[in-house]
Amino acid sequence: MDVNLIFRIAAVGILVSVICQVLKHSGRDEQAFLTSLAGLVLVLFWILPYIYDLFETMKKLFAL
Repeated sequence: MDVNLIFRIAAVGILVSVICQVLKHSGRDEQAFLTSLAGLVLVLFWILPYIYDLFETMKKLFAL
């Protein structure tokens, strides 16, 4: 895993939390929820290849 990925995930987390707080204080709870959901989906797309590699390695390890 690349350290750059960890920094990108942290940056997205900080940015999403700030945007959500601003949106919640302005009374836009639905947009705050959608912003947090979009951040989660973005991070999951970044992590998905690593999860796939993990399961492939486990499959090779146990020879299934």
